[in-house]
Amino acid sequence: MQTTDVLGRAPQRKDAHSNRRRILATARQKLREDSDASLDSIAQAAGVARRTLYGHFPSRHALIADLTQEAGHELRQAFAAARAPDADPIAAMTRMVLAAWAVGDHYRMLVALGRSRLGEDAIPAPLAPARDEAVATLRRGQREGVFADHLPAPVLAQALEALMLALAEENAAGRWADPTGEASATAFLVAAGVAPQVAALQVRDVVERCRAAGAG
Repeated sequence: MQTTDVLGRAPQRKDAHSNRRRILATARQKLREDSDASLDSIAQAAGVARRTLYGHFPSRHALIADLTQEAGHELRQAFAAARAPDADPIAAMTRMVLAAWAVGDHYRMLVALGRSRLGEDAIPAPLAPARDEAVATLRRGQREGVFADHLPAPVLAQALEALMLALAEENAAGRWADPTGEASATAFLVAAGVAPQVAALQVRDVVERCRAAGAG
């Protein structure tokens, strides 16, 4: 006889949660590699039956929506933790880049889906706050003369996002190692118009301050 909880519902099987987590983790990887990956291929890679995947996610849209919400939540949390109200534009941008790097799998998956022709209305939404904050920081830096102004801030932000995605993909593939994201943050600042030596010093300063704050 099957037991029920206090609300009279049958308890979910213990393996249901682990199946769901495995499906989401596999889908994140597969969609990052191929935004057209099918649900059948995701089920096979996750080692679950098709009916198991469809039991959790009845459609591709449902799976992508869940992944998008998860990724957006992680990215918003990372940005909120990295935000410093009194930071100058270079420091603020460095903190944003390092925050995105820390949730690299989620970030890369979001950007990859956002750049594909999926027709999913939900995809751009989780990226919007991060993109808006990046554009605002670039505009502030351009006004203060610390970032290049040869491109409008929104266009420059898109170019820098593409650079970060490329660097993250190279790091994930093992063709270039940057576990902490410091080298990528330096490259980002240089591409934004900061002198290389200044960029490296700024990144090191932000990292040291974050470590000191964490230790304290």
